[in-house]
Amino acid sequence: MKTNVRPLIYVSFCAAIIAVLAQIIIPLPLVPITGQTLAIGLVVTILGKKMGTQAVGLYILLGAIGLPVFTAFSGGLGIIFGPTGGYIIGFLPTALVMGVYFERFGYTFTHAVVANVIGMFVTLAFGAVWLKVIADLSWQAALLSGVVPFLVTGVLKAVMAASIGLVVKRRLQQANVLQAA
Repeated sequence: MKTNVRPLIYVSFCAAIIAVLAQIIIPLPLVPITGQTLAIGLVVTILGKKMGTQAVGLYILLGAIGLPVFTAFSGGLGIIFGPTGGYIIGFLPTALVMGVYFERFGYTFTHAVVANVIGMFVTLAFGAVWLKVIADLSWQAALLSGVVPFLVTGVLKAVMAASIGLVVKRRLQQANVLQAA
C-alpha cells in the first residue's frame, strides 16, 4: 500500500501558516482585526476546497485542544466559546464555500477576489450571530461591533489573498509540487 504524504504535508503546513498569521493583531474593543482571515483566504486559494478545508479544520482542532495557535498565542475551548469563537467556527464553512466557488468558477483573479469576499461575509455572519448570542447583544450591536469594523480591511485582505494566493498556486503548479485544479 502506497500512501501519498504530500496532501498531509500541504494541509499541515497551511494550518501552521494560519497559526502564524493569526498573530498579526490590530486590537479593537470586542473582536480584534487579525491575519487569520487573510490566511484562510490564502490557504483555500492555494489548496482548493478539499485540502483548504482540511487545513482550516486542523487549525481549529489544534486550537481547540489547547495549542496556542489562535490570536495572541491563545488556545483552548475557552477561546472558541468566547466572543471570537463564532469567527473561528465560521472559518470551516468559509473554506468550504470558497472551495465550492473555486470548483464552480475557476481560479481567475476576479473569481479569486469574489470567492474571498464571499468567504469574508460567511466568517462575519458566523461571528455576528455568535456575538449576539454569547454577549447577549442586539442585532444592531452585533453588526456594529462584529461586522462593520471589518468590512474595509476584509475587502483589502480578500484582494491580497486572491493576488498572493494565485501567484503561489501557479508557481507551485509550475514546479509540479501542487496538482493543477
